[in-house]
Amino acid sequence: MSAADIPLTLPVRELLRQSSLFRHLHDDELAALEQLLEWFVLPGGATLFEFGDTSDALYLLRSGSLGAFRRHDDSEIEERIGLIAAGESVGELGLIVDQPRSATVRALRDSELLRLSRAAFNDLVRRQPTAMLEAARVAVERLLMRRTGDLLSSPRTLAVLPHDAGIDAREFALALQQSLESYGSCRVLDAAQAADQTSAWFAAQETASRFVIYLAGATHDGWRELCVRQADALVLLADAGTLPSPWSERACQGTQQALHRPRHLVLWHARGHVVWGRGADWLAAAPGARLHHWCRPDDIERIARLIAGRSLGLVLSGGGARGFAHIGVIRALREAGIRIDSVGGTSIGAIIAAGVAAGWSDHEMIENYRRAFVAGRPLSDYTFPFVAMTTGRRVSDLLQQAFGERHIEDLELPFFAVSANLTSGDAVTHRAGPLWYWLRASSAIPGVLPPVFHDGQVLVDGAVINNLPTDVMREQSVGDVIAVDIGADDVLHAGVQEFASPHGWRLLLDQFGTPNRPGVVSILLRAGMVNSKAANADRRAKASLLIAPPVTGVGLLDWMSYERAIELGYQYALREIGGPKDALADDTPLF
Repeated sequence: MSAADIPLTLPVRELLRQSSLFRHLHDDELAALEQLLEWFVLPGGATLFEFGDTSDALYLLRSGSLGAFRRHDDSEIEERIGLIAAGESVGELGLIVDQPRSATVRALRDSELLRLSRAAFNDLVRRQPTAMLEAARVAVERLLMRRTGDLLSSPRTLAVLPHDAGIDAREFALALQQSLESYGSCRVLDAAQAADQTSAWFAAQETASRFVIYLAGATHDGWRELCVRQADALVLLADAGTLPSPWSERACQGTQQALHRPRHLVLWHARGHVVWGRGADWLAAAPGARLHHWCRPDDIERIARLIAGRSLGLVLSGGGARGFAHIGVIRALREAGIRIDSVGGTSIGAIIAAGVAAGWSDHEMIENYRRAFVAGRPLSDYTFPFVAMTTGRRVSDLLQQAFGERHIEDLELPFFAVSANLTSGDAVTHRAGPLWYWLRASSAIPGVLPPVFHDGQVLVDGAVINNLPTDVMREQSVGDVIAVDIGADDVLHAGVQEFASPHGWRLLLDQFGTPNRPGVVSILLRAGMVNSKAANADRRAKASLLIAPPVTGVGLLDWMSYERAIELGYQYALREIGGPKDALADDTPLF
């Protein structure tokens, strides 16, 4: 059936004018193209094409949403690598390069599409070479987005699903609407407004607004089911003070259908009654959802930034005592009005990031880390080096004193820490469980601190494999990423004398003078970071803004240079964010 014969709410001609592929064409060319487009409906969950299929057409999405999926290696689990929203195209890359489909594309909900065959596309290119240039530009942009880990588009329709009647879902929906309107028009639809409306009416609402929030009631009824069907993403709203129990919808229970769409679990903490400790249990009731805590009004603003693809992730590298520079950088970012929405890191970077996720002020960070790393002397419990040079008990105690028994799920901001699994040879990302425990694993310097032995696996300092985990942050579909890399490229020098096998007495005498070679602890710490250096250039490239304070003169174990390292990070960050800070502060993408 020709697209011209279908009575769409938005005329096909106008849809083509808004398309990045065809907007350069004149009216007569658009009219001719309109006759070549084939209209069809793809039900939610149905497959448009499979990975490896012949590229025989491109598609323009009229309404609904599509997801692009890919399996890694021999895995049976599909990963969603892209989201195609209404008005966008899909499949043009295969036509340009004449290669099979590079991903599986499936309808996330009922969708209307316009199909342009290969023959019609080739004929268009012959008559309008600019069409090929535009198609190539769109394809290149998408390839670049995939390289950085960004999704192709952000969700446009959201279903707010309250767990029960004890929570004011309308208050949340209206606050979310206000925040989303910073990025485009937004409308909230409830059961009263949508009563007896046709599918064309819903399509018109989604066409007229950048975002549509479908506000469901607490009872399971036809309207609530419709909200779920219409949504690109589900927002599950629950009271943190109540005992967790599952949602009624299958789409909220971690089924294959639910995996097609992002799900956000928002735990509401009543004003003056913040309740921590139930994050893990609520996540178990909605497996696979992304957890957020709603304690203050600005928490809804953070959720809105994430949904709109405008959130900011902060990644902090490892580097021993040099990591104190992170504290200075964080202070500078806050003073510039830059709002951090999620944090993660490796080793000392993970430890500093945990303070940000816990909501510590600048003063609290400075005092808490001074108590732990300067006064606490974390590596002073030496022992016989059968496994490591220290027992690790002191570091564990200091981390427990700083963070208590708090779990990662109960931090104010989304957080992750990276460790290295020596058993499997892989990096491990920790997003759940006891915070102090996984910080201990992430900072277990091989040979200096004993590994963490967990479920038969041997976990050590994440810097062994991934010292700047911007790739992990990108996987969370944030908008921009600020990476702080304090590295360790210039901290080991052996002096001027050549030694292959230095005499033991000479080494002993050096300890009473000025050593001209690094100590064993510094060597072990630096050795644990070398393997990840080769991949660091690619991980640096994944950052929207890279801050690399020159903390030369601060050794990897120079705990007494605490204030100096903080000041170096602060002063350098002030200079670096002098230009882009305004763009970051007003949520404008860095590039």
